[in-house]
Amino acid sequence: MSRPTPAQIAYGSATVVFTTLAMLLLTGADAGPGVAVIALAALALGLLVASLVRTPRERADAAARLPEQRTPAHAASAASAVGEHSLHG
Repeated sequence: MSRPTPAQIAYGSATVVFTTLAMLLLTGADAGPGVAVIALAALALGLLVASLVRTPRERADAAARLPEQRTPAHAASAASAVGEHSLHG
């Protein structure tokens, strides 16, 4: 398992803090069990957010997999298909 990037740590931590504060304010929980459930839920959400943050390598790989730009012939046929659809719709 690779080490977390600074962005993953920042996004995950911010998610935990803000989610905990929001849920505590919205629910008005003041007893131990309620606060514990909220803290665990916020921690789980923070871990999920941190795991979904893309690393620079993943962003570069995703950009390399983007389809090539359409040729003018494809763009023209797509535009005419949209025009026909709007006339008949």
